[in-house]
Amino acid sequence: MSGSIRTNIQQWETIGMNLLWQIVDWLLVKMKIVGAACLVGMTFLTCADVVGRFFGYPIFGSVEIVGFMATLAVVMALPYTHQVNGHIGVEIVVRLLSKKLQVIIEIGTGVLSLLLFVIVTWRMTVYARTMQQSGEVSMNLELPEHLVVYVTAFCLLVFTVNILRSVIENIRKLKAR
Repeated sequence: MSGSIRTNIQQWETIGMNLLWQIVDWLLVKMKIVGAACLVGMTFLTCADVVGRFFGYPIFGSVEIVGFMATLAVVMALPYTHQVNGHIGVEIVVRLLSKKLQVIIEIGTGVLSLLLFVIVTWRMTVYARTMQQSGEVSMNLELPEHLVVYVTAFCLLVFTVNILRSVIENIRKLKAR
């Protein structure tokens, strides 16, 4: 393969990857907003339900809705939290190691996380499809639960792509050393 063709292919790969990361970043921002809205909604709904119960008028199905919103708040926040390293890490020992070894450990944990969440995303999608086919609905409001599971699977897919990005960036860091 000639040098110019190889250069053109590399340029297209770079453009494609940059476009993918831009889409993921855009999704992260939107998902973060939806997750925050779910938290606010949970707060208001719970407060309204407590006040309503005090006066003898509870909100029917509030427990189901709060459960759905809690699930969505968590899965919507996962990718963004990973991107900004907002998760809790145990690095007392790792901090003492060389920078190169720290990057190798990050790659290893990233690859293991990637494998885990590929499987979890796949199984969550299968589970949502099974729920949809069975016609399963929530107990009180009879809302189709498979929709929340599909959204969860999508959020986990975005999370998985985000993990892939961090593994790729860490491999590039390691190559640069």
